[in-house]
Amino acid sequence: MADPRDIEATKYARREFIKHRLDVTMAEIRVSHGVVYIRGIVRRDPQAHYDNVSNETERVGRLLKQRPEIRDVVVEAKFL
Repeated sequence: MADPRDIEATKYARREFIKHRLDVTMAEIRVSHGVVYIRGIVRRDPQAHYDNVSNETERVGRLLKQRPEIRDVVVEAKFL
C-alpha cells in the first residue's frame, strides 16, 4: 500500500510542474520514500516565458527539495 505522504508529495510535485508551465503529460512523476522521480518527456508549455526546459525543470526540483516530505529529486527525462 502506498504511503499517504508519498501520494500527497506526488500531487504537490505535479502541481509545481504545472504552475511553472512545464508540460508533463508525457512524463511519469512518482514519489517513493520521499524521493521524486521524473521519467519520460518534459516539454515547454506554449504559454511559458522561458526557453530552456532543462533549467526550469532543475529549478522546480530545487523548489521541491525545500519541502520537508521530499528528500531528493531524480530527473531521468528528455526535454523538448
